[in-house]
Amino acid sequence: MLQQLQSLQEEMLKAQNEVADMVVTSTAGGGAVTAAVTGERRVQSITIEPEVVDPEDVEMLQDLIVAAINGGLDQIDQATEKKMESLTGGLGIPGLG
Repeated sequence: MLQQLQSLQEEMLKAQNEVADMVVTSTAGGGAVTAAVTGERRVQSITIEPEVVDPEDVEMLQDLIVAAINGGLDQIDQATEKKMESLTGGLGIPGLG
């Protein structure tokens, strides 16, 4: 039993490292804003298409940036959950996915 737990722990660490190494991209506004987010939940980059920059409507640009970042964070959360479920077999162990 102890050996199985150690093996599970090693697999979980491997899965966490795989997620940490991921970079996902998310877009908003039909591609007007693109955010790259790492598995460590850090924004790596933001790309803004020039035509979406309107000094008269800064609020829309801000909303697009937030949407792109949140979309990337959601993708990382889903990838993490999927990895942990594959290891725990959907056991519903609190704190493990």
